[in-house]
Amino acid sequence: MTKSLLVGDFFHCLLLEILILKPHNSALGFKHDTKRIEAFSDAVFGFAATLMVITIDTDASFSIQFKANPASWITFAATFFVLIALWKVHYNFFRRTKYMDNWIITFNAILLFVILYYIFPLRSMLNSMLGREEQTPESLGSLFTFYSAGFVLIFLCLALMYFRAYKKTSSISESLNLLFYGRHFSIYVLVGIVSVILSSLGTGIRFALPGLIYFLIGPMCWWHAVQFNKKFKDALE
Repeated sequence: MTKSLLVGDFFHCLLLEILILKPHNSALGFKHDTKRIEAFSDAVFGFAATLMVITIDTDASFSIQFKANPASWITFAATFFVLIALWKVHYNFFRRTKYMDNWIITFNAILLFVILYYIFPLRSMLNSMLGREEQTPESLGSLFTFYSAGFVLIFLCLALMYFRAYKKTSSISESLNLLFYGRHFSIYVLVGIVSVILSSLGTGIRFALPGLIYFLIGPMCWWHAVQFNKKFKDALE
């Protein structure tokens, strides 16, 4: 009983510290150190890459492993470069704005947590595509669901980070840039949700429809960019 109360008090105090409490005296205010947040984020990305490496069998020499099972190294390479792409998307956010608050820190923490999880369904998906893992329609549907759920959470957190920075930015040009990318990554979220629904219902699993739906992201992002530039043409010039 006492232990549960202590745990409850700990999380209550932590919630107050992160989301609610603010200094009453402006002299006590502080700015968040974005360098520490970026450094911590980079460490998590590095840890995710480490998780990929330790799953590779290192008992045999590289040449023997590659000749015996080249698909495993193709999977590793593809997963690694997807991780690099996610890192670059994350990196770009901190180049586009210097605004930082507890909400963005929270969204960023959730994003990093999901990335650590995301590499596992991603790797399984690639293994299935290369024929390294046998999948039934039911198991493939579950795999698509886990993969798409991770995809949705990653880009939802990213979109929320952009919308939060947009809301708090006074510069018109910078705020429009943040608004654009918030909407841009919302398209990723929308398509990912459709994929989750399709895979959950078992629709088009044999034809990989929950995966093929992601090809809609390109045309939808292009359409959004055209419409955004038309709507804010004067402000962007």
